[in-house]
Amino acid sequence: MAPTIKVGDTVPDGTFTYIPYSPELDSHAACGVPTKLNVSKDWKGKKVVLFAVPGAFTPTCHVNHLPPYVNKYDEFKAKGVDVIAVVAANDAFVMSGWGRFEGLKDNILTLSDPNVEWSKKLGLDLDLSALAFGTRTARYAMIIDDLVVKYVEVEPGTGVTVSGAEAVLAKL
Repeated sequence: MAPTIKVGDTVPDGTFTYIPYSPELDSHAACGVPTKLNVSKDWKGKKVVLFAVPGAFTPTCHVNHLPPYVNKYDEFKAKGVDVIAVVAANDAFVMSGWGRFEGLKDNILTLSDPNVEWSKKLGLDLDLSALAFGTRTARYAMIIDDLVVKYVEVEPGTGVTVSGAEAVLAKL
């Protein structure tokens, strides 16, 4: 799969949903209220590392993809990254639950791409209907600086290489 967006392109506008962290969520007695993140407004003037997973809590995503980003958070910040976010087709409640399970707070935003609308605009959607998963986000990573793509790679297989934390850090 080749993305339709490429280095040098401006990312399309779009909206993600997410549940901002609050200490009340730690008790698991509250679910939080989904809010919207507008790409063009909220990421203008910022350096963003965005990585996408086909699904929260799925084996590769949960064990191999997210943890290195968590472990290397300080390295990303030291390279001037303003926002680190993971996106999936899961709803905002599932993404928030995954973030709480991993102790992310809002260090790494857990974004929902409803109906994979934004990822489809980039040519980064993945049809997993054969596995009864429907359409999901492909496994990819991007570096976005003031809404301009500086790095975009999609995984050629089921592992984590070009979208992993090490690969992205090397491109910053």
